[in-house]
Amino acid sequence: MHEVIWHGRGGQGVVIAAQILAESAYLQGFKGVTSAPTFGPERRGAPLTASTRISDAPIRTFSQIVQADIAVVLDPSLFGVVDILGSLKPEGLLLINTPQNADEVEIRGCLGIATLDAAAVAIRFNLLNEGAPMVNTLMLGVLSKASGLVSLDHLEKGLKWKLSGAVAAANIAALRAAYEETSIKRTE
Repeated sequence: MHEVIWHGRGGQGVVIAAQILAESAYLQGFKGVTSAPTFGPERRGAPLTASTRISDAPIRTFSQIVQADIAVVLDPSLFGVVDILGSLKPEGLLLINTPQNADEVEIRGCLGIATLDAAAVAIRFNLLNEGAPMVNTLMLGVLSKASGLVSLDHLEKGLKWKLSGAVAAANIAALRAAYEETSIKRTE
């Protein structure tokens, strides 16, 4: 089983990204997929997490993920607020929305780090919500490139399942750019 935990803030689309990943994995042929949000105070800007489980077999576990194989960070300011590394297995993969190249990130305790300046890509593709860049679907591209867990083609199908028309087209174009621009560093 592969477990992914998403760290973001209310309004960033963390829950939607977790759902799209689950649907994309199902479309790719995984037999077991689940997606679940974990809310604290339900307000815009508050830290929140969502999780996705993906398995070749049906999933019978529905508890919260304690330590994931992959942690996706939509807002790097959460490192000062949330124990992100505590939610990641020691051999896990850390994906961060940051302008830093993966080689510049000084974080230890994980197998690999992948980065993307997802905010800049979102702005380039006009993926904005109330003026703020929406990076959730872009981080799906980072996940695909860094982990190989779900293919880019199936993520595109998952986006079409959740979004439609011009919104889907813009997100798919940005997803492809995110995939190509992802920076990866293997550690330890």
